[in-house]
Amino acid sequence: MTMETGKKAPKFKLPASNGETVSLMELRGQHVVIFFYPKDMTPTCTQQACDMRDAYSLFREENTVLLGISTDSVKSHQNFVAKKELPFLLLADEEHSVCEKYGVWQLKKLYGREYMGIVRSTFLIDKEGNLVREWRKVKVKGHAEEVLASVRELNG
Repeated sequence: MTMETGKKAPKFKLPASNGETVSLMELRGQHVVIFFYPKDMTPTCTQQACDMRDAYSLFREENTVLLGISTDSVKSHQNFVAKKELPFLLLADEEHSVCEKYGVWQLKKLYGREYMGIVRSTFLIDKEGNLVREWRKVKVKGHAEEVLASVRELNG
């Protein structure tokens, strides 16, 4: 499922790793990068989060908010943030409703086993709340830089 660029990104309101609730509407006026990832503390997800962490100040210079979303609990997110010193919020989508809105909750296969889970994906949303770009089935290596380049392009 792909979403239409130029159209409003699906709205959401989710509990965050800082104990507050974050809604996409409240972030208007800033660009938003949302990266959906399968699981806290797993090797590839940790690499992705750390790559985003390492580029965080560059995203902030571009007036861009970074948000990570998985189906892990707020407590799990808090541990992940503390252990990896993540400067951005992780949002808990335990019911996977936001994952479904963004089309990232899909049937996956691992070692011949089928199960529902998050397909690693990233979305760039502009200051007005419109979807600018989406990356599906993300390969982590070089991804943070690629997303940052798109944000810079958006800012002209």
